[in-house]
Amino acid sequence: MPSLESSPGKSMENAALMSFLKQPTGDKRSKMGFFKMFKLFPLLTSGCKMVALLGRPRKALLTNNSTVAGTIFGYRRGRVSLAIQEDPKYLPTFVIELPILTTAFHKEMVSGLVRIALESETKTKKKKLLEEYVWAVYWNGRKTGYSIRRKQTSDEELHIMQLLRGVSMGAGVLPSPSSEKDSVFDGELTYMRCRFERVVGSKDSEAFYMINSDGTSGPELSIFFVRVQ
Repeated sequence: MPSLESSPGKSMENAALMSFLKQPTGDKRSKMGFFKMFKLFPLLTSGCKMVALLGRPRKALLTNNSTVAGTIFGYRRGRVSLAIQEDPKYLPTFVIELPILTTAFHKEMVSGLVRIALESETKTKKKKLLEEYVWAVYWNGRKTGYSIRRKQTSDEELHIMQLLRGVSMGAGVLPSPSSEKDSVFDGELTYMRCRFERVVGSKDSEAFYMINSDGTSGPELSIFFVRVQ
């Protein structure tokens, strides 16, 4: 997504924002056997190598795994970004802009089912899975392109996370940082924040399942991360 112009005043402002957002406490992921992790996952096309995700139904896993905060946000004429936090009060551990238009994402969520799969072909094994940088992105079975994980959270993203610090679940609109009518920010930034059930199958596979706040069946969003062997 577009970055705000930096200035000494802006740098001081965002340094203050970082003082409000805590550092992540470390890796608290629960681990399960790979074959206990997923149901058969027919979503992906033959071009994607994530085809062996097997396991028990998701509901049987919910009491055994950790939860994280996930935020999908983007300007109406732009693309959506994904931020993952241990808690809304912590700095993000993972931020990436996806090759998915904000308007298209909203339309898919209305349909009730969204699956996002991120696949890394990096051969390095020293990094943790979510520390990889380059990802092929699949969206409801369609390959939409590649994305690069942020090495550092931008000033704009820090500002957004601070504005949403008190939001655990919900969706809405944030005011644009620009007052110009023809700004690329298009006046509004939409967001959707959810709690996700995090399931770790192995050092090369993780899944995040959105938890509906009222426990009923509603729109479903799942995000899969896989590093190809």
